[in-house]
Amino acid sequence: MDTPQPSVAGPADGTEWSPPLPEAPGFAHVVVETPGLRTHLAEIGEGEPVVLLHGFPQHWWQWRAVAPAIAAEGYRVLCPDLRGAGWTEADAPDVGRESRLGDLLALLAALHLDRVHVVSHDMGAITAMQLTYDRPDRVRTAVQLSVPPGFMSFSPKVLPGFRHLPPFIWHRAGTPLEGVFSASYVARPMAPDVEEAHLAPLRRPEVDGAVRRLTRGMLLPEGLRMARGVYRRRRLTVPTRFVFGLRDRYWNEEIMGLVCGDPDRYADRADFAYVPGAAHFITDDAPEAVAGLALDWFDRAG
Repeated sequence: MDTPQPSVAGPADGTEWSPPLPEAPGFAHVVVETPGLRTHLAEIGEGEPVVLLHGFPQHWWQWRAVAPAIAAEGYRVLCPDLRGAGWTEADAPDVGRESRLGDLLALLAALHLDRVHVVSHDMGAITAMQLTYDRPDRVRTAVQLSVPPGFMSFSPKVLPGFRHLPPFIWHRAGTPLEGVFSASYVARPMAPDVEEAHLAPLRRPEVDGAVRRLTRGMLLPEGLRMARGVYRRRRLTVPTRFVFGLRDRYWNEEIMGLVCGDPDRYADRADFAYVPGAAHFITDDAPEAVAGLALDWFDRAG
């Protein structure tokens, strides 16, 4: 059976999408059809491919300032809406631990991409981590934002980093998520129109309903594997840079020193970088720094 090819799903300005796509000049928008999924993909630039995997509760627009900066240096930057987010549509609502990993591999196949650089944030980092461990042949380099390595050890001091999960585990349809961008997670207040752009797809029942399914079906099972030390018994062979905001209350330089004190034991090449003036939502707080650290890592480790 032939692999489905990308098909243009609407004008580049996004006005015919529901809800309308937020404004981001320079991006082309297509839908990539793979079995059971129609992935909305925002793309910019030409050259060696870079895949940016958004966090929660965000989508492709999270990369609106990062992607153009990377593309300007000669890269083709692809920003998919992952299953249960943005404008991507799935035939079935269920989400398992590796559902998004399978989706990503299918997307790479549909686009005929053998190896890519991967930059990920928050929940997108779970899928990126799975890819680097299970299919390192598909990844040139990885940059992981605001999420600790899979090989981290556990300490009572990391427990506050999970305090945000209960509302998502028990999320009720229609419950607002504006509080996720509170002062606990951003270095400076996020403008109301920016919050609205990030959260607009939650008006789609499929996306709102995925809050619980993603947390219970993917995040918690993978978190338990990390707690059991699954990734400390494996070797990370993909060169990976782990980036955190210095103002991140829960995952910061002090905590990384505590739980990742001997990275060479678990990884061939692991690098840690810290961004001043940034907290958890680092791509909103410091997009220029994120793009610069990613480009530097592509050059040094690719």
